[in-house]
Amino acid sequence: MRRVCYSVAMSLDGYIADPNGGYDWIVIDPDIDFEAMFAGYDAVLMGRKSYDAAKQPGGYGIPEKKAYVFSKTLQQADCPDATVSDDPKKTVTALKQMKGKDIWLWGGGELFRSLLGLKLVDAVEVAVIPVLLGSGLPMLPSPGTGAKLALIEHRVYEKTGTVLLRCAVR
Repeated sequence: MRRVCYSVAMSLDGYIADPNGGYDWIVIDPDIDFEAMFAGYDAVLMGRKSYDAAKQPGGYGIPEKKAYVFSKTLQQADCPDATVSDDPKKTVTALKQMKGKDIWLWGGGELFRSLLGLKLVDAVEVAVIPVLLGSGLPMLPSPGTGAKLALIEHRVYEKTGTVLLRCAVR
């Protein structure tokens, strides 16, 4: 069965975006092999806010994977480059049953919270960036569903001080 992996960069104080939704504080360590990391996924899940940010001028774009956007307001016609769903439980459960690579939960603390509460997240991969934002979008917005994690792997990237933590959701 395919796994859903929440892969995200986070500040040391727990935020995935600054108060304005910005992410320019994220340093990219030259030793992180993003190509190898992304090769493990063939589908990407995102919430409406992440989709909107990706589509803005200067945004980070849609990853070159089969994209699924979860929204109660968007229609399929609004997202010609993605599949729109308003039912994350049904859609993600079906995706996990299909043949293929793992599924990347990309951005969106609220979608992470929802899928974690539905017990649809299998792994959490966090790149902890050594910066304190003070406020912003938390990795797990309130009211969050708690989850026990098992540390699978960790690595320190010395050039930037980034710490990568890979955990399985128990």
